[in-house]
Amino acid sequence: MVLIRPATIDDLDEMLALASSAGVGLTTLPNDRNLLKKRILKSQRSMENIPDRPGGESYLLVMHDLSTQKIVGASGVVSKVGGFEPFYAYRLETQIFDCKPLQVHKEIQVLHLHREHDGPAEVGSLFLSPEYRKKDFGRFLQLVRFLFVAEHPAAFEPLIVSELRGVSDSTGFCPFWDAVGKHFFEIDFPRADHLSVVNKKFIAELMPTYPIYVPLLPIAAQKVIGQVHESSKPALINLEAEGFKFHGMVDIFDAGPCVSCQRDDIRTVRESRVATIESLASSIDSPTHMIGITDGEFRAVIGPVENLSSDTIRISSDCAQALKISKGDRVRISPLKPGKPREEKICESD
Repeated sequence: MVLIRPATIDDLDEMLALASSAGVGLTTLPNDRNLLKKRILKSQRSMENIPDRPGGESYLLVMHDLSTQKIVGASGVVSKVGGFEPFYAYRLETQIFDCKPLQVHKEIQVLHLHREHDGPAEVGSLFLSPEYRKKDFGRFLQLVRFLFVAEHPAAFEPLIVSELRGVSDSTGFCPFWDAVGKHFFEIDFPRADHLSVVNKKFIAELMPTYPIYVPLLPIAAQKVIGQVHESSKPALINLEAEGFKFHGMVDIFDAGPCVSCQRDDIRTVRESRVATIESLASSIDSPTHMIGITDGEFRAVIGPVENLSSDTIRISSDCAQALKISKGDRVRISPLKPGKPREEKICESD
């Protein structure tokens, strides 16, 4: 069984090993001991005092295999981005050029630099060891953040975004960076990717502020705008099932898509509820849910949940043992997978 819990400083070595295997492009899980240590310590401070309004807190979770006692994955969520270091992205828009005398009508895609100083919330730092990419572990690691958000909604901005990893190869070559960023920063993509975690000041000083006309870019760069890295495609599918959509924002370095959804419209948040454990059983034949504790330090597992009434449930003894809870305790639950869509009843108006 795997358990999701907050990262601690004792996890540093194992998380560094995870980050080193993630490759280039996963900026929010840096392969840098000092940066990762700072990120864990900030998460611990955030977890100790979860506020009733977002202030840039960062929460980092790990997936812990209870049978091997190893850290096999990580994921995180930031309550609010922006502030002194704004959230940067390119906004992809269509500009129309029309000349009637020449009978020319052109619709040209243009990239506009976008700076956001006041929000939104952001999910990131998602990485799972390849050998665990089965049995819904990846979905659980990704969606458990929304279960945490559902438990503390006031601590997060109303809009939540996810910057997905863009297209780059194993050597760190990125077609979009090669066509745009390289000419202004004079460093390679992996270096820029690393510096964006350390200090974003260099972005404001060197990033081109004028619009970039997409047809003027090399074909290789044009093709990857808004495209996701092969390893991040399952994550995108899960986010889309949760209600996230692409609204034309892409990463300034690799042009990966930035998808977003209103916090309260996220499927996991919307379908989550608090219930009391009325009984435990060794075996339950019910749909798999995420089960998280509501008192004390956040922990969550996946397992079957049997509804006994509107606010009472039965869960497995294994899940209760992993969460260190018992009969009478309250938990927050949400289905791990979306259910079948309900049939809409259409009524004609008089």
